[in-house]
Amino acid sequence: MPNHVMVWWVLLCGIAALNILAWMLSAALLRRRQAVMSPEIYLASRTQLLLSAGYVFGCAFRSVLPVFDVPRLVLHDTWLSDVIVGRSVATVAELCFVAQWALLLRHTAWVSGSLTARLVSRAVLPLIAVAEICSWYAVLTTANLGHVVEETLWGVSAGLVVVSLFGVWPRCPPAWRPALAAACATAAAYVGYMFLVDVPRYWSRWVLDQAHGRHYLSLAAGLADVAQRRVVSWRWRDWHGEMLWMSLYFSVAVWISIWLVHACGRALAHRTHPRRLETRPPRG
Repeated sequence: MPNHVMVWWVLLCGIAALNILAWMLSAALLRRRQAVMSPEIYLASRTQLLLSAGYVFGCAFRSVLPVFDVPRLVLHDTWLSDVIVGRSVATVAELCFVAQWALLLRHTAWVSGSLTARLVSRAVLPLIAVAEICSWYAVLTTANLGHVVEETLWGVSAGLVVVSLFGVWPRCPPAWRPALAAACATAAAYVGYMFLVDVPRYWSRWVLDQAHGRHYLSLAAGLADVAQRRVVSWRWRDWHGEMLWMSLYFSVAVWISIWLVHACGRALAHRTHPRRLETRPPRG
């Protein structure tokens, strides 16, 4: 095992353990606050907590057993590292994460009266469901064009979230604005990364494959391939291109998922107490 790949993997495992601990602390905090919450707020927060669990534990699984899908590269020679297992876990986790955003935007739209936020809350989950289908197509056939479409849809969805948050800004309570600004900045950075780094990377891979006359698998042949073929590799040259996005995905994105649990409760608190929506104190 090359030392640098081992260090990266150990770091991923350590982050996964801390993420699970953070989620458990969030669950304990929610349980402690249940007595002072309205049933509506507790139910919504608990829903967010369960969706967050899908993402947190899914990312922890993928941190311990990283998979580079198209070339079928894995770090550990076990059936749990099979691409079909990792891709299935990723699909469930990612849909849970996007469902968290959709629910938060729905509550925010109700509080602020933003039509844009309401429309985006309805659009993001279907968009990402299509992105997951494109991802599966790319993984099964090994055609990176599917990943180009997938990452484009993720970038578009994040861009829509930014637009909806800007639409909420003038109508939101002042107490929301620091978190709203942080969410806008994070989502905007993600959009930039997707369209400046991720989409061009997959496009270049697709163009290179086309130039070399790569033979792509059928969906049936791809399904059989991902269920049984794995290539164990600890070589730096095989993994270095995936390290950045995996490291950010399994850390920052997970922290956002846990944050959404508490952000939802705060949004609903304003929904339950509409007087808090005043953006400035009354004059006189």
